[in-house]
Formats: sequence, structure tokens, C-alpha cells
Amino acid sequence: MSQYVGRLGRRSTAASSRLRLPHRRPRRVAMLSVHTSPLHQPGTGDAGGMNVYIVELAQRLAALNIEVEVFTRATTAALPPTVELSPGVLVRHIDAGPYEGLAKEELPAQLCAFTHGVMQAWAGHRPGYYDLVHSHYWLSGHVGWLAAQRWGTPLVHAMHTMAKVKNANLAAGDTPEPPARVIGETQIVAAADRLIANTAEEGDELVRHYDADPGKVAVVHPGVNLDRFRPADGRAAARARLGLPQDALIPLFAGRIQPLKAPDVLLHAVAVLLDERPDLRGKIVVPVVGGLSGSGLAKPEGLQKLASRLGIADVVRFRPPVGQDQLADWFRAASVLVMPSYSESFGLVAIEAQAAGTPVLAAAVGGLPVAVRDGRTGFLVQGHEPAAYARVLRDFADEPTLSARLGEAAARHAESFGWDKAAAATAEVYQAAMQEHRRRVRAHHYG
Repeated sequence: MSQYVGRLGRRSTAASSRLRLPHRRPRRVAMLSVHTSPLHQPGTGDAGGMNVYIVELAQRLAALNIEVEVFTRATTAALPPTVELSPGVLVRHIDAGPYEGLAKEELPAQLCAFTHGVMQAWAGHRPGYYDLVHSHYWLSGHVGWLAAQRWGTPLVHAMHTMAKVKNANLAAGDTPEPPARVIGETQIVAAADRLIANTAEEGDELVRHYDADPGKVAVVHPGVNLDRFRPADGRAAARARLGLPQDALIPLFAGRIQPLKAPDVLLHAVAVLLDERPDLRGKIVVPVVGGLSGSGLAKPEGLQKLASRLGIADVVRFRPPVGQDQLADWFRAASVLVMPSYSESFGLVAIEAQAAGTPVLAAAVGGLPVAVRDGRTGFLVQGHEPAAYARVLRDFADEPTLSARLGEAAARHAESFGWDKAAAATAEVYQAAMQEHRRRVRAHHYG
């Protein structure tokens, strides 16, 4: 937690005692995820860490007796209007634009239709059915802003990524976020009752770039499913299941294939390593597990061509996105997870890999310095120079016990990031937002 949470807690407690307001959690939360569904496969299209975040958080909130209804855009006619994801968690599919072929950049034009669908769903309920709106990403924030005002409830918003931060850390050839997004994010920051940041650095960025009120910002670290992502039966068994050689150096990339995630940096690093150490060519396998996303869609074959151009196509294995259980096996099988990203609000896969007992080699950006303990559970690299990543990979090749030693520390480190803890902290943010909202309404009514 951060200084913002402490300040938030003190302010809310003072307000509660002064006004003698009831201190309770919401009974039912409307969670908004316009552009990507919790039912989508992470690692492809626009589905990624945010999908995992919403699914895990919603389920753990339900375990705290907070019902969650997730509103998301319908992308297929095959799914019914509502799907029970798990007890206490309902997914509502809203018709807004064509089911397929609509890029994320085209979604702002569908926000009116999406908002209409949300309001239609709400109209069938009694007043006060939803106690709070929790929106994810800026597109959802605009719908949440209107819904919260219409329903007379507080709005809690999670950015997940920010246009100003992404634009300041663009990969070569990547597309900047449009000014309309910057304007939209600024409006949401001003409108929200509370803003949830993944790390203290993200909280600082909200204040610095968007003039957020520090008293509105709460830092809640995302969690990891410690039942699914764990060392289990170890590296050797995972490699056997995946058909990987037992004695190989296996640096893994797992995630969406787009310039922002920088899988090309890993390929360049492997090329540098093999130029320096040709003896390693028969002892290295580089899996790239994930699907195309965002600006990577413009050149779907780009990474394969790069591997061929670098002369390493024989050691790189491209694999499609996989389900969470098999992803855990890929983490266990790897010598090290490599995350050379240009920007990460947190880097959920870094915690997942560590929970599975695998160290992480990552760029020192965004939330990754929180997720990875440099020198203890992995290594952080300043910048994106392939040679710097190649040097660390050489250390893993030359010191066979390094991966296991760091991996043990990584698994212990990840244990402090359980989703139960994240859900409890989020419920506290909800309580504070509701108290502040009631105080403001009462002050307006009697003022």
C-alpha cells in the first residue's frame, strides 16, 4: 500500500465519525469492461492481464459477499446475454457495434450504444440495485461516469494503462495514443470518487500527468492465483509435458505480440548471445507464447521474419495463446521469463511466473520493479539494448543452478501477492468511496 491509501483511510475515518455514517461494503457492484471480456482468452487480441485481473478480482469479491456484474461488449452471437462466470459473478453482454472486426480504436464511436445497453439492463431493477460502479480502462470510465451519475452511486476507476505514460515510452515504430484518449482520461480522473493504481509509481503518475487529487488515489497491487501458479511438480516434469529438452536454456516470452511488449528485444538478445557463444545453439530453445495484438496486427508475420533474418529461426518456437493452466506449465518449464516491455502498469505475468518458481528478466519500467526483486527473484535491465539482456542470459547458461536458486526466492516473493489480499484492499477502497459519496450527497442536500 502507499501514502495515498493511508491518507485515504484517515480522511474516510474522520468523515465517518463526524457524520456517523454507516460503515459497510457494497452489496452489488457494476463492473465495466467495454473493450475486452473476462471470458476472452488472455494473450490474444486485446485480452491480457486486465482480463485476468477482472476475473480474479470479481471472484474474490464475491467470496467477500460482494456480488459483481461485469458489463462487456458482445463480440459473438453465440453467447447468451448473461453468463454466470461463477457464483456471485455475472457477465452481461451488451450489443454495441458489429460482433467482429471492430478495432479498439473504433470503440469510442460505440460508447453511446454501450451506455444505452447498460441503462437498459439497469432499468429492469429497483432503484439502488447497484451500490457502486467500478470501471476498467478509459473507455469503460466514460460509461461508468455517466452510469454512476445516473444511478447516484460512487465511481471507482482503474486506468490499467495511461496514454501519457505510453506515449512517453513508445517502442520504435509504435503508434502513439490519440489526443482524444488523453482528454477522456483527464475527464475520468476528475469525475471518479476513487482511483485504483497498481503501484505507488502509477499513483504518482496519476497525480503528475493528470492532476489527480492524491486523496482519491489508492494503491492496490494486483494478485496472483497461488493455487494455479505454483512450482507444482517442478521444471523437469513441465518440460516433459511440453516436449522441451531437459538440459536446455529456455528464455520464455509470454504475452501479446506487439511493439509495446518488445518480444523483438528478446530475439535480438538471443542473436547476440549466439554470435558470442555459438556453442549454445544446440542448448537453447526460445518459446514465444502469445497472439497478435494492437499495432502488432499490422505485420502479423513480422516476428517470424525477424527470427529468420537474425538466423535464429531454428531455436525460436512460436506458440498460440494457451489457457491459464497450461501457461503455468510454460512458466515452470522456462529457465527465465523475459519481459523487455517499454511500459507496464504492473506486469501480472511477472508475478505469475515467479509464483510458478521461475525468475524474471525484465525492463525496469512501470510496475516491474515492484513485481521483481532485482538480483533476488530475477534481474532488471535499464533500457532495451539487446546486449544487456544477452549478458544476463549468458549468466543463466553458464550457471546452471542460477535459475533454481532465484526461482525459490521468486516463489516466496509471489506469495505476498494473493488475490484475496487484493480483493480485501479493493473492498476497503469501495467502502471509502461510498462514505465519501454519502458525505458529499448529504452536504449538498443540507447545504
